[in-house]
Amino acid sequence: MTVERITSRKNPFVQHLRSLESDSAWRKEKREYLCDGHKLLEEALDKGAGIRCVVWKDTPGTVPFTDEVRQLVLPAELFDYVSPMKNSPGPLFTVRMPAEPEPVFSCAILLENVQDPGNVGTVIRTAAALGVDTVLLCGACADVYSPKTVRATMGAAFREKLIHCTVDEARAYADKNRLPLYGAALSARAEDIRGIDLKKAVVAVGSEGQGLSGELLAKCDGEIIIPMTPGSESLNAAVAASIILWEMGR
Repeated sequence: MTVERITSRKNPFVQHLRSLESDSAWRKEKREYLCDGHKLLEEALDKGAGIRCVVWKDTPGTVPFTDEVRQLVLPAELFDYVSPMKNSPGPLFTVRMPAEPEPVFSCAILLENVQDPGNVGTVIRTAAALGVDTVLLCGACADVYSPKTVRATMGAAFREKLIHCTVDEARAYADKNRLPLYGAALSARAEDIRGIDLKKAVVAVGSEGQGLSGELLAKCDGEIIIPMTPGSESLNAAVAASIILWEMGR
């Protein structure tokens, strides 16, 4: 098993890794994304993710890989230059971006315009933990394959169905799977979440600042609300989605 050593910042592969870290267009073009850390690497191996290369810090690791997986060692300074995390012990690794799955599911959480990578990653992680295997992403959501988002999923990105869609496609997917589509909203018509059966449904959550778009709400079969103490502000998007996911799996 050959392990390559790179020592120059000008090396094309080093520049490739830097682009995977910071450039969503580059990730989409190359169909590849960058991850960091032993925990994520273990999850990727366990879930059969398409690992393309592993980059070690200072010395090679002992994890066995087939010859199809390229392995490299970078000195600490160069590794830190490439890594998306500060003072990371590594390793870094890249994963083949999967084709989007068929939109067939028994329930799903939908995020619209949720732009914070931590929030998107947390929702993906929570959905996996509570048995909702599909996350629909609509509008200007954070890139699910950015290092920050993938790290926040704690490995759930390797096993969840992640499907990007338009508002019209979201409505069509709900109809195809014979599921109602509900929108979480602070409105007079919204019903208490505790009185709605969400076990087989698609539930949409919008950004913390703007909520769901009027276009998406117009496509919904109903609206739901999480009861809160009077005078409370709206919940963080990931927190709201987590409560909804609990109700969906309850």
